[in-house]
Amino acid sequence: MQRIRIGIIGAGIIGKTHMEQYSAIPGADMVAVCDINESAARQAAERYGIPHAITDIRDMLQRDDIDAVDICLHNNFHAPVAIEAMRSGLHVYCEKPIAGSYADGKAMCEASEETGKHLHIQLNTLYKKETKAAKSLIDAGYLGKLYHARSNGFRRRGRPFVDGFGAAPFTRKETAGGGALLDMGVYHIAQLLYLLGGPEVSRVTGRLYQEMDMDADRKRTSGFDVEELALGFVSFANGLTMDINEAWSIHLGGYEGSSIVGSKGGIRLPAYDSAKPTAPFSFHSTVADLDLDSTLDLERMDMRRHRMNPYEDAYDSSQQHWIAALQGRVELLPTARIALDTMLISEGVYMADARGGEVSAEEIRTLSGSAAAAFG
Repeated sequence: MQRIRIGIIGAGIIGKTHMEQYSAIPGADMVAVCDINESAARQAAERYGIPHAITDIRDMLQRDDIDAVDICLHNNFHAPVAIEAMRSGLHVYCEKPIAGSYADGKAMCEASEETGKHLHIQLNTLYKKETKAAKSLIDAGYLGKLYHARSNGFRRRGRPFVDGFGAAPFTRKETAGGGALLDMGVYHIAQLLYLLGGPEVSRVTGRLYQEMDMDADRKRTSGFDVEELALGFVSFANGLTMDINEAWSIHLGGYEGSSIVGSKGGIRLPAYDSAKPTAPFSFHSTVADLDLDSTLDLERMDMRRHRMNPYEDAYDSSQQHWIAALQGRVELLPTARIALDTMLISEGVYMADARGGEVSAEEIRTLSGSAAAAFG
């Protein structure tokens, strides 16, 4: 099995999560970890057995003993680091969202095309068992003609930093680009775009809210200036529609899971609260003039797939897929395109809120500007 040599950029919460995952993937060799905090880099290197701990990103990009980098930085650093990495001859795995703006994400995709280097975005919902089951039902025609999707994400009081976890940069436009929509909504919107077959965005509208009480000292310290609740509505060129309801924090007891409906059937994806499932996957249809509400044994589905498909492990997680694609075992899923379309929708919601009305996809593309932050 070909060994893939990885350099990790960022040793914070996300970086440590990625390092933990790589440590369990055969064929993934972590060669170096980079963080401006030398102590954090050294501690991570010692914990995960990584030979080199460095503090300068450009030193990482100039190494000749790595094949790819994994970017675990705040959103507005994604584009400049990813573009320079690809131009340095390295493949790029990047934490979601693709960037802090559509324009920056597009620049990343263009750099990938220009250099011939793979760009892969961390969209972990694409590898969930419920996504695989939903895609099987859709591809087999059991939903018929698809016409509407609902993207839901829920936390009761789960705002980074101000609600007691995570770092303050998650709550500031200058580093994160946005709030709940870019932090959580990315996963749910991307999952649905994948299942819908990547429809072309036509028009977007939406509203943003930051209304709930929060600790005054933490609000002041964080500089919290992003949304805790994002609502949106998307029209696609093929007649499909999608509504969006993404909450970091809201006074409700929970949401139902995301869903897709068609002329012959519908699916409801599991509902989650703080990453814990609160409702199962379900399939809804009519059989013999009877309304049928079905649940599936996703564990047995997964077991059978692993028995029958010699490459099924390549779809168990985003990072396993990345390593398998670099090894040439499977073709890389179009996560960069999906992530860019997700960013188009997200930025459309932000623009529509600022405008107080609907925006077209062409307006979003034209008006989007760089939010990239300098590094080094």
